[in-house]
Amino acid sequence: MAQHIVTSFDEELRHLDQLLREMDELAGAMTKAATKALLEGDVVLAQRVVSDDVVVDAKQRELDERAITLIAKRQPMAQDLRLVVGTIRMASDIERIGDLAKNIAKRVGAVGETKIPRELSSSIETMANLVLQQVEAVIEHYVERRPEALIQLRDDDEKIDVYYTSIFRELLTYMMEDPRNITPCTHLLFCAKNLERVGDHVTNIAENAYYIVTGEQLPVQRPKQDELSRNRGH
Repeated sequence: MAQHIVTSFDEELRHLDQLLREMDELAGAMTKAATKALLEGDVVLAQRVVSDDVVVDAKQRELDERAITLIAKRQPMAQDLRLVVGTIRMASDIERIGDLAKNIAKRVGAVGETKIPRELSSSIETMANLVLQQVEAVIEHYVERRPEALIQLRDDDEKIDVYYTSIFRELLTYMMEDPRNITPCTHLLFCAKNLERVGDHVTNIAENAYYIVTGEQLPVQRPKQDELSRNRGH
């Protein structure tokens, strides 16, 4: 980050970075706890995740207010304006990650006492761990100004898409084998979709972070999920 003549301006920018870190850490913790609650049927832990979403929302409001005040007071231009506006966008995506973790937690009770098959449980856990690594890394790469790592992180989202497709097929198989599986498997399908969407929001954050750091937009085109699935099958 470039140093400014007015030291307090740098402090305000650093505070925005700190708020982003705090939001990202909490959203990551919520995603981890929501998945754990889902796989273990822990309704108490799930309720804690739902409660934590209020904290993420509050931090986003604080960041937005500070960013808007900074724009009004400092009237930043060029790189500085790109940074402040980009920070607001990244905070919005992190807030959505918190919402998706909350949505997973809300379905824990609906899945109920149904025992999740070991193979499916393992697949969901593997996908969740990959998503969590993405969430935990993205703001760290941004704050440390690592553009190449941000490119790699965005490209790695395709792995999450492949896992989601695999879980989707597994769930359909369980539903076709026994109609009693339809209700719990439907809830699990929504949970897996929420995890896949967390990955999409991390991608958005990585793209915004890359633009802030380099001033350049990443190419829009990325490998499609169906292409990846086909290649995987050969």
